[in-house]
Amino acid sequence: MTEERIYNLEKRTLAFGQNIVALCKGFKSEPLTRPMLIQIIRSGTSIGANYVESTGASSKKDFAHKIFICKKEAQETKYWLAIIGSTFEEQNIQVKNLQKECQELVLIFNKIASSSRAE
Repeated sequence: MTEERIYNLEKRTLAFGQNIVALCKGFKSEPLTRPMLIQIIRSGTSIGANYVESTGASSKKDFAHKIFICKKEAQETKYWLAIIGSTFEEQNIQVKNLQKECQELVLIFNKIASSSRAE
């Protein structure tokens, strides 16, 4: 993850998903790691996919629903990052950076979700 702050949420969630995939490429696929890697790749890349879907939502209700899914997927990714971080300490710096970004995404999508419900 670069130090340069990405403010475009579509680019930011894409970069996050790409960084999740890059993290997972560093692990051997074995019985212990395979389920965790599959889950974190699914949730970590789903954030951006659902955000892109939200930008083409057919209604305010559809938009709010997609944003809520983004928030849920970010929360799940945060969980898997905690598991991976505690299991594979050699990846600690990379995981810590992803955890920080993931927490920021949770907060962003939480704010968007609460704002869209208020309308």
